[in-house]
Amino acid sequence: MATQVDAWSSAPQADGAVTSDHQPEASCPYSDDDDGLDEAEVNGNWTPQEKALHEARLKAKAKRRLRRSSSRNSTSESVSESGETPGGDPHAAKGKVHNNDRKSRTGKGRGLPKKGGAGGKGVWGAPGMVYEAEEPDVRDPNYDEAAQGDTVYETVVPEVEEKELEKMVNPIVLEYFEHGDTKEVEVLLKELNLGQHKYEFTSVAVSLSLEGKASHRELTSRLLSDLSGKMLTQGEMAHAFDKMLKELPDLILDTPEAPQMLGQFIARGIADHVLPMNFLDSYKGKVDCEHARVALDRAAVLLSMKKGMIGLDNVWGVGGGLRPVKHLVKKMNLLLKEYLISGDVSEAERCLRDLEVPHFHHELVYEAIVMVLESNGDTASHMMMKLLQSFWKTGLITVDQMNRGFQRVYDELHEICLDVPHAHPIMEAFVDLCYQESVITKQLRDACPFRGRKRFVSEGDGGLIKN
Repeated sequence: MATQVDAWSSAPQADGAVTSDHQPEASCPYSDDDDGLDEAEVNGNWTPQEKALHEARLKAKAKRRLRRSSSRNSTSESVSESGETPGGDPHAAKGKVHNNDRKSRTGKGRGLPKKGGAGGKGVWGAPGMVYEAEEPDVRDPNYDEAAQGDTVYETVVPEVEEKELEKMVNPIVLEYFEHGDTKEVEVLLKELNLGQHKYEFTSVAVSLSLEGKASHRELTSRLLSDLSGKMLTQGEMAHAFDKMLKELPDLILDTPEAPQMLGQFIARGIADHVLPMNFLDSYKGKVDCEHARVALDRAAVLLSMKKGMIGLDNVWGVGGGLRPVKHLVKKMNLLLKEYLISGDVSEAERCLRDLEVPHFHHELVYEAIVMVLESNGDTASHMMMKLLQSFWKTGLITVDQMNRGFQRVYDELHEICLDVPHAHPIMEAFVDLCYQESVITKQLRDACPFRGRKRFVSEGDGGLIKN
């Protein structure tokens, strides 16, 4: 044994070479055969290097024993003697681990979920974990020092060019003529960046209304009044009307009455405080165009009327269904009376179109039949038949409106007889005349109420009727 210690101690330490007899111990420092070392330890002849090496081997040996014991325990806990995992599916194949099982598949560990259920790709983290706001990382390649902090992002709308302005504004104005909501127009205009050409909206709206109806012009005047001070200033409004006065020679080609209408727009604008009060004074002695002078004269006359600016609220009249029913009935009665005097069918047709109430034409039919029943002679019945026939052929009065007007008279005929005793025979004659001229249908003629007259021979004839 002493020779073995001497050989170990005399072995060169620098290059680590050993003899062939002690090669297993030197080449395998983690072997379990440590009898020689224990005997050397008893003799107490170790050098410091040998003692340090021995301690390292003891630590490695203890670690190996700990690993072996832990692996045996985990294997016995996770795998049963039959090869089945505890708590697994009894019908599943033996020796296989389920894909949804989060326990270790190597048989090691305590069988708990990985990282407490907080690990893995696409996992939100452990229950109850609160994430704080992440601060910008300076090392991030997208990090911008100037952009960090209270940064406000705004949508930049490019300014509308003058050539495209009319294409973008025309649909807004035409749609406004249908719904009449000035707030919606204001919202749509805010979305557009009109820039320096904002005044062009006024000229486009007025130009479209000149080609439309009286109700469109009334809506345009209201729109300009609502937009004044919010979207457009008086200076921009004056600039737009000044441009239209210069373009009157071109506007007359499409609308011959453009000078008079533009003058009414100017007068209404001054009354509504859309245009400055001295708008007309700035043109005195400075107008060379004849059409512009007509427009300015028309505005001056309207402003100098007795009622003044108060009467300009109805400069365009009240359009369509906005008018009261009594006002429409009065207008239709006046229309029919003027027709009975003049006999001008075209003028009556023009007046009916200007009322712009196609849903209320049944009132005209009703009033025309009542005038026939209240009149004396056949002149009124023939004239009214020609008027209704003209309206029927031109399509101004539809089938529904014509039938509704006649049906209203049928329903009220017994009350009309209280004022006009001979209403029944007059009504029957007028209905037959209208049917012969193809104004009404056979079904409508047959629906007319008929009241026969029973004439008895005498009281004592037993109720015999005289033929």
